[in-house]
Amino acid sequence: MSSPRTADPAGAGAGATRIAVTGSIATDHLTSFPGLFTDQLIADRLHTVSLSFLVDELEVRRGGVAANIAFGLGCLGLRPVLVGAVGADFAEYRVWLKEHGVDTDFVHVSAERQTARFQCITDRAQNQIASFYSGAMEEAAGIDLAPVARRPGGIDLVLVSPNDPRAMLRHTAQCRELGLPFASDPSQQLPRLTREQARDLVDGARWLFTNDYEASLLLELTGWRQEDVLARVGTWLVTRAEHGVTLHRRDTAPVDVPAVPTTRIADPTGVGDAFRAGFLAAAPALDPADAARFGCTLAVLALESVGPQDYTATRESLLPRIETAYGPAVAETITTALALPGDEPSSGPA
Repeated sequence: MSSPRTADPAGAGAGATRIAVTGSIATDHLTSFPGLFTDQLIADRLHTVSLSFLVDELEVRRGGVAANIAFGLGCLGLRPVLVGAVGADFAEYRVWLKEHGVDTDFVHVSAERQTARFQCITDRAQNQIASFYSGAMEEAAGIDLAPVARRPGGIDLVLVSPNDPRAMLRHTAQCRELGLPFASDPSQQLPRLTREQARDLVDGARWLFTNDYEASLLLELTGWRQEDVLARVGTWLVTRAEHGVTLHRRDTAPVDVPAVPTTRIADPTGVGDAFRAGFLAAAPALDPADAARFGCTLAVLALESVGPQDYTATRESLLPRIETAYGPAVAETITTALALPGDEPSSGPA
């Protein structure tokens, strides 16, 4: 077992207003099938499946974990640096992100591959058949963080989110070499990692993000107990869907932050990404629990919108939700510490 690199919880997030977000950038192609997949399967012919589904709708959405998080940060008034790999087909997407405050100067454009694509068919029972083309993401490991760190104003925090595993490992190693605080968000790439790789991505993180299932998977994969993880990170944030988020810190009782109530679920895609954006935007000015409350508020705006980059973040849309979910005192604390976007919508036309 490697020796712990204990992050400094007391200083976690202090001054972290210049954030580099590394990870996937993709386009989502989503379709719906009005029937049931199971009705098309013949039990004694499953060894030679050949099916084609006539779908009713096609929705093409901007996506990718890193791009979604950077979008959220940009909507909240930060100017995050997006670090990832795309294809030549990224031009229109780049304009969208730049219009929403995202610095795309360090996005690598592949000469050979297209931007990653997620393709999914959903039937009327919410069963899904999907495929993911990694495309240009395979070249993300070639991106050097040193020029990013040398940009005017520097970088206060690097978020290492799902990407080509080689890129995740390289960027984590570079954070240590360059003395850059980093946050770890391995999430859906955990099944692709070896035990040592998973340990390496976590060790020394200021913030560690997982959902409830990924938390169990992380412990199983690393062979660590929860206290072993907490000896190596500043704060471990475990999102639990409608149950909110739990904050774990070493030698401290867990803190549960409830989710913001909603009566309208439009699309769960990108909700966790919105939480991360809200939390990271608020963490420099608030204690972790209040930053998580702000993250949950941004997350519910994403939940009530179709598409991970189709919500608007304004004082008008955020403040009433904070007050309703957490009370006027918390709302005052958050609004006093943060400069919320004005009443004009912070996102342009889709």
